[in-house]
Amino acid sequence: MASAGLVKLNASSSQWIGQQSFTQQHGSSPRSRFGRVALPIRAGAYTDELVQTAKSIATPGRGILAIDESNATCGKRLASIGLDNTETNRQAYRQLLLTTPGLGEYISGAILFEETLFQSTTDGKKFVDCLREEKIMPGIKVDKGLVPLPGSNNESWCQGLDGLASRSAEYYKQGARFAKWRTVVSIPCGPSALAVKEAAWGLARYAAISQDNGLVPIVEPEILLDGDHSIDRTLEVAEHVWSEVFYYLAQNNVVFEGILLKPSMVTPGAEHKEKQSPETIAKYTLTMLKRRVPPAVPGIMFLSGGQSEMEATLNLNAMNQSPNPWHVSFSYARALQNTVLKTWQGRPENIAAGQKALLVRAKANSLAQLGRYSAEGESDEAQKGMFVKGYTY
Repeated sequence: MASAGLVKLNASSSQWIGQQSFTQQHGSSPRSRFGRVALPIRAGAYTDELVQTAKSIATPGRGILAIDESNATCGKRLASIGLDNTETNRQAYRQLLLTTPGLGEYISGAILFEETLFQSTTDGKKFVDCLREEKIMPGIKVDKGLVPLPGSNNESWCQGLDGLASRSAEYYKQGARFAKWRTVVSIPCGPSALAVKEAAWGLARYAAISQDNGLVPIVEPEILLDGDHSIDRTLEVAEHVWSEVFYYLAQNNVVFEGILLKPSMVTPGAEHKEKQSPETIAKYTLTMLKRRVPPAVPGIMFLSGGQSEMEATLNLNAMNQSPNPWHVSFSYARALQNTVLKTWQGRPENIAAGQKALLVRAKANSLAQLGRYSAEGESDEAQKGMFVKGYTY
C-alpha cells in the first residue's frame, strides 16, 4: 500500500508539479518564513527499489535491447528470412539474443514480450535467469496495442489499463523489474488535442500502476516519423506532447526518480526533402529535452523509430558529446536486431555469427552512449534505412 511521505519543494520546483502554483490560500496550512511548503508526495512500498532499478539501467556505456515485438510482428521478422511464425521459431530467435555471451557489458535491460518472459531455453533455463546472470534487468511490454481513437483525426489510442495492476504483479513475481507502454502521436494527423491528451493521460495512469507494483515504467509517446514535415515542426509537437505527459505524470503522483523515458529523436519527417546531420538532430533533441524533462529523471533511452542502424548510433553519439542532466542512451529494437536476423537466417550453424553481430551493434551503441563512436568500418547493411510507413508493433 502507498504511504504518504513529505518532500519540501521551493517555488522553482512547482513547474514540474502539474504546472500549478503552490501559493497558500487563506485558511490553509501556513508557509514557513523561508517561503517553503511541506507537500505530500506519493511514496509507495517500492519507491526505493524503483529508484535503484532505474539507476541500474541508466549506467554508463549501457542501454536497452527491445525484443518485445508482438507475435504478429515477430512473425513478419521471421518471414523475412523464410521462417514460419511458430512459438518454436520465436523461442529460437530470442534464445539467440538473450544467451549472447558478454551481452551485459553493453546492455543493462531487455524488454520482453509476455510469451518470452515466461519462456525458457531449449535446455530448460528461464530466460529471466539468463539475463540476471549477465546483470541485465528483465522488462516487460504491458500495453495491449493501438486502436482507433473515436472523435479524432484518424488517430490512435493505446489500450491495456484494464487488469494492468494484476498483470503487473504477476510480471514482477516472474522477475520483471521494469515495464514499457508505447503510444503514438502522428504529426500528419494533427496531432489533435484529444489524441495528445489521451496519450499523456494513458501513459500517466500506466506509470502510476506500474510503480505501485514494483515496475519502473518506461514512458514512451512515440512521435512517428511518417510525414513530410520539417524538423522545426517535430520540435514544436514534441515539446507540446512532453509538456502534457509530465503534467499528467505529476497529477498521478508518479515518482520521477523511478521512471525512464523512451522518446523519439527530433528529426524531420521521413518524407521531408531535407535530411539533417547528426549534430543538428542532437541539437534539436537536446533542446526539447532540456525544456521539458526535469533532471530528476535518471535516464533517456531513445527509440530508433525506423532509422538505419548507423543513423541511430550516429545521432546518439552526437547527443553525448557534452554532459547531459540525464543518462542519454538507447532502447533499440530494429537498430540492434536487423543485421543479427539476416546473419542468423534461422540456421543453427549461424547462431554464433548472429550473436557476434549483436555484440557489434551493442558495442557501437555503448560507445555512442559514451560519445566515443566512429562509423568507420560500418557494413552496408548497417547503413540501410528501416523506415516503414504506418509501421505497427
